[in-house]
Amino acid sequence: MAAKSIAFHSYKGGTGKTTIASNCAALLAKKGFKVALLDLDVYAPSLLAYFQRQPKKWLNDYLLAQAEVDEVMTPVTDSIQDYSKKYDNAVEIKGKLWIAFCNVKKEEVYKIEATTSDSSKSQLRRFILLRENLIRDYDLNYILIDTSPGIRYWSINALAVADTLFLTLKSGDIDLEGTKRLASEIYGSLTKYGTRSFLLFNRVAGYCLPSHAEATESRGQNDLMTDNHEINSAENMLSKETKMDVISAIPCYCDIQFSRKEFLTALRYPTHPFTKQLEALVNAIATKL
Repeated sequence: MAAKSIAFHSYKGGTGKTTIASNCAALLAKKGFKVALLDLDVYAPSLLAYFQRQPKKWLNDYLLAQAEVDEVMTPVTDSIQDYSKKYDNAVEIKGKLWIAFCNVKKEEVYKIEATTSDSSKSQLRRFILLRENLIRDYDLNYILIDTSPGIRYWSINALAVADTLFLTLKSGDIDLEGTKRLASEIYGSLTKYGTRSFLLFNRVAGYCLPSHAEATESRGQNDLMTDNHEINSAENMLSKETKMDVISAIPCYCDIQFSRKEFLTALRYPTHPFTKQLEALVNAIATKL
């Protein structure tokens, strides 16, 4: 099958797109696919927190023509296998995962902030070339791209080279209104050229109850049903307004999504409902895209 390139994007930060992208990459590799995960959230990169690896060179170095492709692609399949041995009965990982990490140092971010038209064009050309080289040399099934939120230089570049866009959002008014803006100002022009786009809701109500729920169980359940109805209505309305299908709506699991430490939850807790939601998303990626 031809390699698919999927960009995880959002109007603002805090939607959980990096958590979803990194866990999806790991689950795709677990299913037997060859996957590359690119950290193009150049203004606030965070994939290092999930994988705890030190790359030979950074994606920043490649964009500045100071490194080759094989120097910035870090193999992390063994890390996934380690999770499997510890938490999932040593299930064999048949696929492969490579990651291009972005440098977290402030001065390195400044370097790739294009200061001239020529330098920005050169970096964009190298990014497009990176995608082509990965497909050719790594025999990939999927390239997943974690982008910066909003309408920023590298966000737009990441969206432009992807053939599928996952616009990640929560159900609050700010996310909903911002998503409408992105759909009309950015996504519409990209989909004209064949790019597919989907809404990916995260942290929606329906799983967690307040700690005092036992004291007001009846009222709490009624309120919860009302909230769920409103959220479903908002999802359906946004889907109609943006003409984007909903690929997934993941409930809020407070026991993991507000943990102080970031980790590959889908590998550490293979039977958790959050993992099942991500597995359903990965199945949709593998069968519908």
